[in-house]
Amino acid sequence: MSTTTIYLIFIFSLFIPPHPATADQSFISLLITQNGLDFVKDLLISEAISLLTPLWLTKIERTIKIPVVGKVHIALSDITVNRVNIGSSYIKPSVTGVSIDGSEVTCELNMKWHYSYGTWLAPISISDGGTASVQVNGAGVGLTLGLDNQEGSLKLSTIECNCHIRDISIDLDGGASWLYQGIVDALEEQIASAIEKAITEKLKTGVSKLGSFLQALPKRIPVDDIAALNVTFVNDPFLSDDSLGFEINGLFIESKKDTLSRRKALLPPVSCSDSSKMVGIALDEAVFVSAAALYYNAMFMHWVVDKVPEQSLLNTAGWRFIVPQLYRKYPNADMNLDISLSDPPVVQILWQNIDATVYADLIIDVLEGDETIPVACISLVIAGTGSVEVIGNNLAGHLRLDDFTMSLKWSKIGTLHMFLVQPVMWTLIETVFMPYVNAQLGNGFPLPIIHGFTLQNAEIVSTDSRITVCSDVTYQESFDRSSYAS
Repeated sequence: MSTTTIYLIFIFSLFIPPHPATADQSFISLLITQNGLDFVKDLLISEAISLLTPLWLTKIERTIKIPVVGKVHIALSDITVNRVNIGSSYIKPSVTGVSIDGSEVTCELNMKWHYSYGTWLAPISISDGGTASVQVNGAGVGLTLGLDNQEGSLKLSTIECNCHIRDISIDLDGGASWLYQGIVDALEEQIASAIEKAITEKLKTGVSKLGSFLQALPKRIPVDDIAALNVTFVNDPFLSDDSLGFEINGLFIESKKDTLSRRKALLPPVSCSDSSKMVGIALDEAVFVSAAALYYNAMFMHWVVDKVPEQSLLNTAGWRFIVPQLYRKYPNADMNLDISLSDPPVVQILWQNIDATVYADLIIDVLEGDETIPVACISLVIAGTGSVEVIGNNLAGHLRLDDFTMSLKWSKIGTLHMFLVQPVMWTLIETVFMPYVNAQLGNGFPLPIIHGFTLQNAEIVSTDSRITVCSDVTYQESFDRSSYAS
């Protein structure tokens, strides 16, 4: 549909941030279902109508020859489309592009009319003028858009754009309008052609500006000062009879690192078991693995603990019966726990389950004056079960402790009896380590959804090596319409 057109393209940026990491694969797939397309189409029709009204047409002038009277010059000016209504519309993707058609389109216009002619009887000019209202009924508008991947961004092109008016009526007012109605009626075809041309040009201009908007979208989504989500497009969009899919790189990259766009064999995007959902977003296990590796390499996962729920554990007196030699060497000394990851966490996505393994070193520091003395290091392997949820447009996580193993990595205070240390480690992991980790996971990372759109009633399914988010979408206007005005 003519109106739908200008903004439909906006949907394609809807779920697309553009720009990726360094791999030649896609690890996040995005699917817009027919319900999602219909939702956006209705939204875009409303937005497009607001852009098409008012619409000003160029002045129409014509000289016609009338028996006895001679040549009559007719001018129609200030032709303005004040209202547009689309009776019905549909959007349909196919292998050739995305088609948007509107039918039963009506338009209301106002204009001024004027005529003048001279007579052979006297060298004087006879003229008259007034206003007129124009009603267009049964019009149809069609637009076919091409979608291609151009160096990691979405390229939008107009394959076909047309507008056809089947019925138009003109009612004159002012002057001797009853006398000149027939003369103006002779211009119906010219008026209809001007309306068709104006609407078509408006749509093409809108598509062009929207295409520029899509290509100017950022190539990454910032997560924090360390990481960004690489959202470059990989491959051309995937179009079927009732859905539109995209593939993006989706890996985590350093915030200041350039992104690259590469290609691989096209795979069908994710599908949702609940066909009523508007969008589907599938995240490969590699997305989470890349996040874990990036934060590990950035040494982000390191913290010093100087406060715990059981504060006695941060004084050597609390270890008096667990590690006696520690207390004897440093009696009643305060302590810190220096925790850091020894290897990147391992994430494994299984059917309806997420397994996570965290490798950490816990160094026991004794504080003497201004000096921090490392006295022992315990290696931990923490096994947990993860879960994810959608909060706003972020995918947040939570980790539950299942089990852990530990071993003495080194010691300056002799051998530690690990069976005595284990209950203390369990308490520290449960009350210190897990809350800290879950506070970080609870922030989540942004899913590739354009600003202004929000996921709603999201459902999450984990399958082998993939997490799929199926959701409806709401929209709150947040962009500047003036950037799309012609």
